[in-house]
Amino acid sequence: MTTHTLPADLQTLLAGATWQAIDVGCSGNQVYRIIHPNTSVCYLKIANTDNQAELQTEKACLTWLQSRLPVPQVYAFAHDQIHSYLLLSEIPGLMACDKTFERDIPTLVNLLAAGLRQIHQVAITDCPFDQRLLHKLELAQRRVATGLVDETDFDEQRQGMNAETLLKQLLANQPRDEDLVFTHGDYCLPNVLLDPQQRRVNGFIDWGRAGIADRYQDLALAARSLIYNVGPGWEPLLWHEYGLTTVEEEKIAFYQLLDEFF
Repeated sequence: MTTHTLPADLQTLLAGATWQAIDVGCSGNQVYRIIHPNTSVCYLKIANTDNQAELQTEKACLTWLQSRLPVPQVYAFAHDQIHSYLLLSEIPGLMACDKTFERDIPTLVNLLAAGLRQIHQVAITDCPFDQRLLHKLELAQRRVATGLVDETDFDEQRQGMNAETLLKQLLANQPRDEDLVFTHGDYCLPNVLLDPQQRRVNGFIDWGRAGIADRYQDLALAARSLIYNVGPGWEPLLWHEYGLTTVEEEKIAFYQLLDEFF
């Protein structure tokens, strides 16, 4: 990617910058770390047609969250005929998936739980972002019908299955209720920035799926990401540090299945 392919405003902003592709995470967007000689480090997210709506939601959500959570600032947002572009400030720190944190996994789990509590404490009374099940299931069905579900990216236990079969499972196992809070929507280790020296959460990135939803939306994906990055067995500590006295295992399974469609 070079600046001559960008919309004019971004070309001006990023002229003379050095680009570094970021390949951590599974957002479906192109992401670049950009170092400019006269400004601070920033990040550019580029979405194609299939992901443009999610990128636009992220821009709106980040604007809404500025006084509520430690999230990136929006420097610019632009479109052309093929792509959308979101230019963001940098949050200092290391992704929670960095190997540095494997030296002290209990502290890592504690910080992940603290981050979740911080997000879930955001008031939802005036939240304009709806990620409740009615909305998410309708979107999942549309994505299956239009062929947007990547069946090659299913979790290991679902490899070889097709999206139509999984959709039937999903619809047959809907939870009876929703414990609604403000959710990140994709709370996995690469989206949490930590300070390894101070042992604190510096902030959160990738907000394209955020909004009002069951808290298990985030708990389920946090558990899956923890298993993927550091191995199984740490989930009980995550539940404890978050503050759960009982764990709804059916919701954990459901929200991990729901994520296969996005």
